[in-house]
Amino acid sequence: MINATLLQRMIDASNDGIVVAEQEGDDDTILIYVNPAFERLTGYDANDILYRDCRFLQNDDRNQGARVLIRQAIKDGLPSREILRNYRKDGSAFWNELSITPVLNEADKRKYFIGIQKDVSRQVEAEQRVVELERQLADARARIAALEADQRS
Repeated sequence: MINATLLQRMIDASNDGIVVAEQEGDDDTILIYVNPAFERLTGYDANDILYRDCRFLQNDDRNQGARVLIRQAIKDGLPSREILRNYRKDGSAFWNELSITPVLNEADKRKYFIGIQKDVSRQVEAEQRVVELERQLADARARIAALEADQRS
């Protein structure tokens, strides 16, 4: 078994943001640990955000389908991996691939969640650009087809 000190060093050395949240009531999950990569990713210092509900990362951008799926997974005690838009301390947006896994502490019967956060902004923006380029290509093909049809008639 790995010792706790080595495990802590590994989590602190991770390139991905790692958080531990504790479920408070039916709907709130309170951050109780964030690693240095989370601080770098979000711009928030751990001391500023510990014991706050995680939803502050979405700012006022609450109408995201991924949030519904994440909340349902938390409610059902199931793992979830979704991409949602989060906001850094400076207000800049980024796309976050969030993987959440529930963990039950047998000693106090409390439910905790480990969250792994990865900035996937470049991938999401590239996918959005491909969709836009495919739309432009389809529009151009339709215009060419219409011109060819006009020339034939």
